[in-house]
Amino acid sequence: MAIQKVVFTSTVVDSLLTYSKMAYPNEGILLLRGKSRKGVAEVTGVMIPPGATHAKSFSGFNWYMIPVDPSYLGVAHSHPSGYAVPSHQDLLHVTGRLMVIMGYPYTDSSCMGVFDREGRKIPFEVKQVDAPELPPDFID
Repeated sequence: MAIQKVVFTSTVVDSLLTYSKMAYPNEGILLLRGKSRKGVAEVTGVMIPPGATHAKSFSGFNWYMIPVDPSYLGVAHSHPSGYAVPSHQDLLHVTGRLMVIMGYPYTDSSCMGVFDREGRKIPFEVKQVDAPELPPDFID
């Protein structure tokens, strides 16, 4: 079944935007992890792909270095130009069921676009979750 809606946890959105800011002025790229059921994809985590390449006009990685894992839903990458829609090259190289693009200035979820493999926009929402509290002795 095609994905008709995407739900991100607030911590995932924070991770996507923070990683994009860190990569700026280059593009950043992340794998999206979660689950999909009855047309709704829930993105609950991200992963930096091993061997990822970041440059001003592209980012990429070798899928052969990624272990087989059904929790991979797709790829998120940033557009330092601020234009958060898929380019022709993005559509030629889309991997997974989802493509998320974060556009500069990476301030909040309004800087994000979510698309299917064909480049059609998918509606999304952000579910607020509290960050887990670390025990007091976590950092010495």
